[in-house]
Amino acid sequence: MIIYNVTANIDQSIHEEWLLWIKEHIPQVLGTGKFDKATLTRVLVEEETGGITYSIQYRAYSREALDAYYREDAERLRADGFKRFADKMLAFRTELEMIDEYFVNINPN
Repeated sequence: MIIYNVTANIDQSIHEEWLLWIKEHIPQVLGTGKFDKATLTRVLVEEETGGITYSIQYRAYSREALDAYYREDAERLRADGFKRFADKMLAFRTELEMIDEYFVNINPN
């Protein structure tokens, strides 16, 4: 499984507006049909440069699905964020390959 991770550092001055926007943006990305899940998290380490950092992890159905997202959807979906927040947001993207998942079994029966 491939996780498409977007890490974004948001200037404090647009934080509330960006947070409202990203909560609309994530369902749009999921609506492409290339991902089955997304997780929005706040990074707890404070950056020296300031701002608030978030990580959005989209779980792709497959490598092919992520490649199709890049070809068919990424540019269009990124454009709105760039237009609104370009000078107040810094984002980078990372692809992660899930190797294994572990869970705690709290009910041994």
